[in-house]
Amino acid sequence: MSVLTDLLRPDPEGAVRPRPEVDGGPSLVIALAQTNPHVGALQENIDQMVEFSNHAKREGADLVLFPELSLTGYPPEDLLLRPGFLCQVEEGLEKLLEAADDISLVVGHPLQGANGEVCNAASLLRGGQLELSYCKQELPNYGVFDEKRYFSAGSSPALFELKGELLAITICEDLWHPTVMQQAVDAGATMVLNLNASPYHAGKRGQREEIIRKRTEESGVPVVYVNQVGGQDELIFDGGSFVMSGRGERLVCGEYFTEGLYLYDSAEAYRCSNAHVATDHTAESEEAEIYDALVLAVRDYVGKNGFPGVIMGLSGGIDSALTLAVAVDALGADHVEGVAMPSLYSADMSVEDAQKEAERLGIEFRVIPIKQTFDAFTETLSGEFEGYGVDATEENIQARCRGVILMAIANKKNRMLLTTGNKSEMAVGYATLYGDMAGGFAPLKDISKMMVYRLADWRNRKAREQGEEEIIPQRVIERPPSAELAPEQKDSDSLPPYEILDPILERYVEQEQCAEEIIAAGFDYVVVKRIIGMVNGNEYKRRQAPPGVKITARAFGRDRRYPITSGFRSQ
Repeated sequence: MSVLTDLLRPDPEGAVRPRPEVDGGPSLVIALAQTNPHVGALQENIDQMVEFSNHAKREGADLVLFPELSLTGYPPEDLLLRPGFLCQVEEGLEKLLEAADDISLVVGHPLQGANGEVCNAASLLRGGQLELSYCKQELPNYGVFDEKRYFSAGSSPALFELKGELLAITICEDLWHPTVMQQAVDAGATMVLNLNASPYHAGKRGQREEIIRKRTEESGVPVVYVNQVGGQDELIFDGGSFVMSGRGERLVCGEYFTEGLYLYDSAEAYRCSNAHVATDHTAESEEAEIYDALVLAVRDYVGKNGFPGVIMGLSGGIDSALTLAVAVDALGADHVEGVAMPSLYSADMSVEDAQKEAERLGIEFRVIPIKQTFDAFTETLSGEFEGYGVDATEENIQARCRGVILMAIANKKNRMLLTTGNKSEMAVGYATLYGDMAGGFAPLKDISKMMVYRLADWRNRKAREQGEEEIIPQRVIERPPSAELAPEQKDSDSLPPYEILDPILERYVEQEQCAEEIIAAGFDYVVVKRIIGMVNGNEYKRRQAPPGVKITARAFGRDRRYPITSGFRSQ
């Protein structure tokens, strides 16, 4: 029987050790390992954990605390349904035991029992032995979470003694409920360890800290909270690990959106490693926070999927300008390529502004007009179109010409194509399937149009503060947005002004308000009904869009799962 299966067998002596007497001995030093795992890449993750453990040893730590499911990365999703994957997890834990010869590790991983049930677990490795395991008790099954699909819930605490402290292991959602914390305190815990893979959305940082502060104030027991960092498909994990004292004071503050090792000394209360100085980022602006999230999401999505770089279309508009800035900040100018593809209806200023953006950011750039390609398509289809007037079909062919060109270059050069559409457009279907929606990743998919403008202003302001030239020309920010698929076309020809559209979308999509509630808030009846109809009628488009990073509390994709074929109408 394996060491992992043995751990799920009941302990006749009882799982909880007696509370130790604190004798004034040496202090306990805990290293919070804020790692960026690669889902499914177990050896890569093990190597990273060994590196962090060795660093923690040099810093004098007694214990290294890794995030939730740190061995596999979070969320592993249906990899957990593959027996071979779980076998690799067991082998990986055996390898990690070698790193736990003279320092204790608490590692997150899936744990399979004798009856085949799988737990979201955390295990204590020390002295070359896997000493005990804890199974997560509160399994989230809402929003982006579906842990009940994969895991069985635990019911018992797991505590161990180290340097005069009795430490209880908990995992993420456990501490969002008072019962698990109280269970640990009743068992004698003097400190609670909490392993997390808590996905980011704007405003969540304060919510996390308030929840943990409430637990510490209720119990008087400190919490050591470590969080994963990095991008995984639509999700971004922002780190921000911390220690909360039994009085609700934050003692250690980990960096956001970057890996780091942070040390908590029970005697000194606050100590950081030499390599990573912890700072308090709570004063950051919302724009800075969101921009950093986008940069990390692009870097990890492109890098973890093995692409050497990206290509994207530059229209001279605000969306592509912001996407370009994010891509260069994430990957470096040498790994980003831009292509302008003017049509008959593209203004000269559009190509000029795209050229300026490329020059200011130092990327490879070229202009490929699409008139010849468009003419070839329309000539080929002339027989099919005979007797029909010109309409949105011809507009969409222009967008699809661009999509074909960009995908061809991406295929030839093995680069990922970034799409530039924003959440406002995705919500109402103001985009062309197999045209401007073509691509591998959509950085702005969960960014409203008004937030696009705010982020562009912020990025320019940051450039000025650093003594650099603004990277997004002011003309791009100030000119009315347009798809430029028809003469003198503007977005406002088809949509309400974004100052009106975005608040309606936020209420309907993110807050799930009904039409009556939105109208009662002062919005026009006809506009509200029209916008809701557009959102409902374009679910099929959104399902065919590339993935994009979740930024808001309610993002399209795994966070908002509506049927494509539906007769529901919001009242």
